[in-house]
Amino acid sequence: MSFARDLAMLWRSRGFRKLATARLLSQAGDGMFQVGIATTFFFEPEKAGSPAEIAQGFFILLAPFTLVGPFVGPLIDRWQRQRIVLVGNLVRLSLAAGIAFTLAAGAPDWILFVLALLTLSINRFLLASMTAGLPRVVERDELLVANSLLPTLGTVAAAAGGALGAIVTFVVPTASDLSLAFAALAGAGVMFGLSSCAATRLRKKELGPEVPLAAFSFWRQVKELSAELASGFVYLRARLTPLHALMIMATQRLLYGLMFVSAILMSRHVLAEPGKPEEAVGQFAIVLGFAAVGFGLAALITPWFGKRFERQQWIVACLCVGAVGQGLLVFSAEPWALLTAAVVVSFAVQGGKIAVDTIVQRDTTDS
Repeated sequence: MSFARDLAMLWRSRGFRKLATARLLSQAGDGMFQVGIATTFFFEPEKAGSPAEIAQGFFILLAPFTLVGPFVGPLIDRWQRQRIVLVGNLVRLSLAAGIAFTLAAGAPDWILFVLALLTLSINRFLLASMTAGLPRVVERDELLVANSLLPTLGTVAAAAGGALGAIVTFVVPTASDLSLAFAALAGAGVMFGLSSCAATRLRKKELGPEVPLAAFSFWRQVKELSAELASGFVYLRARLTPLHALMIMATQRLLYGLMFVSAILMSRHVLAEPGKPEEAVGQFAIVLGFAAVGFGLAALITPWFGKRFERQQWIVACLCVGAVGQGLLVFSAEPWALLTAAVVVSFAVQGGKIAVDTIVQRDTTDS
């Protein structure tokens, strides 16, 4: 079945259309926001000049995800997911405005870090909520196709948003890095607001869960979440396939992050002239565009292979393809190697994620 026919089949579902609209707008905003943050953190001449400094920036940005991540699952089973998408995007809009004000005021970097961390942490809840709600708006036999198309389209939307966020570089080559950050953050705020509006078209319980919400008590919530995490781990150990799939995806994403750091360094020092951050941002946007091609190919190819191979076989194949892509950067630092690796590795990461999502949703029960 072709990509167009798969999408047309799913688009007949009113719930899928509403969820897809909210997700694509939200992830387009993600792309713009990430360009704005990357411009500030990684492409200013006085910042992130070495791999160690870039690694420090990533640590500051991603460390809280380790703390937030384990609580995402229990919370999206406790709170209405439609409300998470609706309110979460409104909060992100406010935070994006706060970051722009922080940049304009020349406030200390730690304030910028905190606001960025909050925005990115909320994004974890949004994506998890929309993924968990997907089985509630499509038929079970359409789940593999939906898992193939929607997350991939969302990633393409994020890449497109990132490209739009960086387009100022090409339209106004003399624009400063601060102007690029403002433009990207403004676009992100608009997209977050539109996504929140789109979420209002979903019914309150349309994405689940069906269980009534308990009265909020912080310490009781922490205690219950800890117990749920422990029982969830026991459940995953008993089921095995979801646990193994999630462990593989976590490892694959770690390796993808390493390539992302390499892409930033090469954009700064290979693709662009040193000391020209606006040129580096433009080159990095091109890398993101090639990565989007890889994600799109995964959406096209994975359903076809999914009918001919077991999910675990497809994951192994994607890991092998990703290894080839990563290997290109070992043997060459030329632009062609980076752009080719962006396509190949992005394809492998997204293709594997599609299979992992399907295994987890197939072999676990929702609350």
